[in-house]
Amino acid sequence: MEGKRIVLGITGGIAAYKAAILASALTKRGAQVTTVMTRGATQFITPLTLQSLTRQPVYVDVFEERNPARITHIELADEADVIVVAPATADAIARIAHGFGDDMLTALLLATRAPVVVAPAMNVHMYENRIVKKNIELLVEAGYKIAEPGVGPLACGYNGKGRLMEPDELLEYIEMVLTDKPLLGEHVLVTAGPTRERIDPVRYLTNDSTGTMGYALAQMAWRMGAQVTLISGPVDKPPLMGVERIFVTSAAEMYNAVMSHLPMSTIVIKAAAVADYRPEFESDKKLKKQDDALLHLTLAQNPDILKAIKERRNAACFVVGFAAETHNPDYYARKKLEEKGLDLLVLNDVLEPGAGFGTTTNRVSLYYPDGSVQQLPLAPKLDVARDILLAIAEQKKGKVIRNREHSQSEDASL
Repeated sequence: MEGKRIVLGITGGIAAYKAAILASALTKRGAQVTTVMTRGATQFITPLTLQSLTRQPVYVDVFEERNPARITHIELADEADVIVVAPATADAIARIAHGFGDDMLTALLLATRAPVVVAPAMNVHMYENRIVKKNIELLVEAGYKIAEPGVGPLACGYNGKGRLMEPDELLEYIEMVLTDKPLLGEHVLVTAGPTRERIDPVRYLTNDSTGTMGYALAQMAWRMGAQVTLISGPVDKPPLMGVERIFVTSAAEMYNAVMSHLPMSTIVIKAAAVADYRPEFESDKKLKKQDDALLHLTLAQNPDILKAIKERRNAACFVVGFAAETHNPDYYARKKLEEKGLDLLVLNDVLEPGAGFGTTTNRVSLYYPDGSVQQLPLAPKLDVARDILLAIAEQKKGKVIRNREHSQSEDASL
């Protein structure tokens, strides 16, 4: 969002106060935010508030031309990377849907070619009104993005759907709109987090994975246009916008979840830290300490999920594995890449400072089947996820071309 030019349109609803929070958050992320307010919006929040938060001029009157050398609403329409209308009242939605252009906001919306996000906010019965629904459908048909309102208590006293999408969620939605879509049309399956293998009702075997890298991959894949299914081990993380999340606990549960979703997946990213072993027997009661005695656990091997994917995948499915190593990383990365039949392997040394489990950053190396290796710099995990997914998109495109050429070659030989 750094350096992006965002026009924030505010209309006359009580949720206008949240627009100030959104404007502040966008500005802190490095965006240049220009605010356009309807007359009704100024009844709820002052232009001076938005000007102070964004350090940019605020526009209300379409006929107030402060610079004779330019037509303001045309210039704003041309320069915007995205226009966000939040909150969008029922009246504003109707006026936009039917092509009105008699105020600053509707005039610039008619003139812009930038993507437009409309975030409705109103009484639940107004939102459910067939006329409002039809107007929203007209906006969708025109290519506008609708940031669906939330469900909860409303200012009018009712409880239902009509709350303006919360500012932090709107931020994520805007990030998605601003992100290129190299994964459009793909169905990405991501696994994340640890697994837990029960010893007894109060103890289990696990590892230090927090799921942060896998969640970052799922979040970024959605931003890049993919349909995303996230199979998550037990982690303390909020749900991700636009991502279907399936919780599992054990390696066996993760195996079953992956196998059931594999047929519809075009890209599989195995970022979870799955336990290789589980206790052969799980006690149904807490194991008690014995005097002068050692506790011996017999471990059984868990199913190999990547091996099963290799055996069951279709030819078009692009499979990515992760290797978290502590020694001889290059050897083990190449070995796993070949043995599992992967299209890409992501290696990280979990002992390296700033990388591995429990960190907000990561440094990884990408191993390709042709033997080449790409080193990515230490960066926040969301940035690392972006670079990994860009590499996947490029490699998958190349794989599709190679498969097509091979198929054409076979047809020609016949």
